[in-house]
Amino acid sequence: LAISNVRDTLRGSQGVGMLYYAGHGIQLDWQNYMVPVDAKLTKAADVPQQTIDVGAVVDAFRSAGTRMNILVLDACRDNPFGGVASGKGLAQMDAPSGTILAYATAPGNVAEDGDVRTGNGLYTQYLLEELKKPGARIEDVFMRVRLNVRKQSQGRQIPWESTSLEDVFYFDANAKAKSRESDAETKTQEFLAEKADWEKIRSSTTADDFYNFLQKYPNGFIKEQAVFALERLQRSQLEISANRDGIKQIAPTTRRYEAGDEYLMSSFNAMTDERRQYTLKVTFADDNRAEMNGGTLVYDQTGGLIKDRYGVRTPSKLMVPSDLAVGKRWRTAYQMVSPNAKGVENNFMDFHVAGYETISIGEKSIKTLLIIGKGEARPPDRINFLDHRIWVDPQSLQSLREEWSYTYKGVKREHRVWEQLAFKRVKN
Repeated sequence: LAISNVRDTLRGSQGVGMLYYAGHGIQLDWQNYMVPVDAKLTKAADVPQQTIDVGAVVDAFRSAGTRMNILVLDACRDNPFGGVASGKGLAQMDAPSGTILAYATAPGNVAEDGDVRTGNGLYTQYLLEELKKPGARIEDVFMRVRLNVRKQSQGRQIPWESTSLEDVFYFDANAKAKSRESDAETKTQEFLAEKADWEKIRSSTTADDFYNFLQKYPNGFIKEQAVFALERLQRSQLEISANRDGIKQIAPTTRRYEAGDEYLMSSFNAMTDERRQYTLKVTFADDNRAEMNGGTLVYDQTGGLIKDRYGVRTPSKLMVPSDLAVGKRWRTAYQMVSPNAKGVENNFMDFHVAGYETISIGEKSIKTLLIIGKGEARPPDRINFLDHRIWVDPQSLQSLREEWSYTYKGVKREHRVWEQLAFKRVKN
């Protein structure tokens, strides 16, 4: 009845639907359920009858025609109902369009109880603190909560979100009126300030340096590299669980490249119809970077591109971060010096995971995550518009196919497609 009442209240208002739930939650057959205080669950069949399906709340919001939905679930506690659930914690769900799902900890894990004096779990304690701060975007709020919970629990609990939000949202109504897309000059100055702070700490061996950086730039241009560095210094203690499709990603601290790795590649130039095959071999790798074919290509161990024939990037161009999920968004910015450039080129890219897509490489059909990216390259004398499409193996985070193009003055100047035909890892 309560869900129906909320649906009817929201209907026709183009409003924002929000559910906050703290209490017991369980998963059964990849569905998440909120458990009322008077539930008496003795067998799996009791769950749909005595609990509330989180999906039913999402459906109610969508039926009401809301423009945006926010679901916060601080319900990832130890399951007190024995063998009723089908897994620990809550199950991973991909956020429907216009929705953000926020969990107190990663799917398949349990959250800590927090401070008895406040009566709240660790997650809710920090969420309430962030909601009181004026002017923060919704993504910044949840990122800062994640950092605080992670730091306080020493990596035992790390909140998780799945989002498909398209619009900027502020909990502070006054801040929304002031929000606008940054112009090119403002964006450049923001990036240069963040880059200067990053250069001061990028080689630090102190986790607090990266916590402080991320608190200042919770969704900045260099966020993903900073999160990776933090993971290396303070490894999460979470168990990485598979999703409904049985896909279990590699740990975010895992090095992407090892010396001796070989990639058999296919390249197609759509502007000239030229096709060729070639081999890339990792000729050097340490904890920070990897060189291929003697330094012709250079990547950092987050997967970010540092150097290719087009130039050298500072910091790297990160197209495939570790914690991929449908709906995930990130941005990257870098300065590039090209071999024949007259000056420094500032580049800005926005990426998001559009969904799953099955592709064929040779005789194999592979289910991949499709990443779409758009951005701008700004040499001193012009603006190039960039487009990327990347098909990634979600378990190994290997890019199996990439499509890249740039346009200048409305004319496509380059369009290339790469495929990874084979991969070989040399075991030491």
